Amino acid sequence: MRAFELYFERLEAAGLGNTKRPDLLVFKKFDKSFVDSFLKDIGGEGELPFIPENKLHDLISKAVVAVECENSLWIAEKMPDYETPMRAQRRLGGKLGFAKTAVLPTVIIKEEDRAPLNKWQVENKVPIHVWHVFFDKAYGISFDKAQQLVDDGLILPTEQIFQDPGGATTKKAIYKYYYHYAYLLGIANEKPQLVSEFIEDKNGHILPYVRFEGGSLEFASEVLTVLKELK
Repeated sequence: MRAFELYFERLEAAGLGNTKRPDLLVFKKFDKSFVDSFLKDIGGEGELPFIPENKLHDLISKAVVAVECENSLWIAEKMPDYETPMRAQRRLGGKLGFAKTAVLPTVIIKEEDRAPLNKWQVENKVPIHVWHVFFDKAYGISFDKAQQLVDDGLILPTEQIFQDPGGATTKKAIYKYYYHYAYLLGIANEKPQLVSEFIEDKNGHILPYVRFEGGSLEFASEVLTVLKELK
């Protein structure tokens, strides 16, 4: 818990406490020596979260894509509506989709993240994609396509409850993009382990959770095509 607090204290001190950035930058192998040298000069990749964009321009400009990363504790292929075709929905004005109660793999973007991610993409001129990892599979979608699906009324916001490390819960609007609109990112060729952990807050309240550990994902040929077409 203290390490968690220190991380955000450093963000605040750097003036980046309220800054939303993608989680991952992907580079061409050709630029590896430049990236390695840049990271060495700033003290390692662990320092990246605390450095403002204007000092990272040379690094960011080399990126092929920036990735917003999400994960879900679900086995995609066992979800009840996996491989169920979309049908016309009254709530979508007759457009194809699923009922609100449908349970299937989706790529998720929070409403509160849409504007800052769009701002980051415009200012840095690097396309953003969202990669969502499940226990057995992973899917990706471009941020621009996700925005267009919302604009076209094909994806509507839903409300979800989130719990912070201190135990408090909040309701947030999220967009759940059916995997039918996404590309296959990869399939697990070595399943991860599910590890139990807990966080204890300053009042002694314990918040248990489960996380992935280990495992490996084999990229789908589809995602390699997507990356090659980006730049």
